[in-house]
Amino acid sequence: MSTQPGSEFSMWDGSIVGKNLEFEENKKIVQQWYFDGQPEMSVVTIKLHPGNNHSTSVEVRHTNIPDDDYDSFADGWTSSFFGPLTEFFEGE
Repeated sequence: MSTQPGSEFSMWDGSIVGKNLEFEENKKIVQQWYFDGQPEMSVVTIKLHPGNNHSTSVEVRHTNIPDDDYDSFADGWTSSFFGPLTEFFEGE
């Protein structure tokens, strides 16, 4: 994925498409996300916080999620994003 603000991207076979808004290397990513059937974009902000013993914590803010879709989005962050990411790093 490009780190150039204004560049577009696609994930999970096009189920999520969007535009990169802002990058601060090793600190923050801000993106607009568009979902199939969702009339408005949502904004995802991911912040990385350095911790002790070479660890990093992640703060995610995902705004403009339709109320009816909140549980699905929350589950998606766990099952499709952070779960696989955790498995990847635990395997090293």
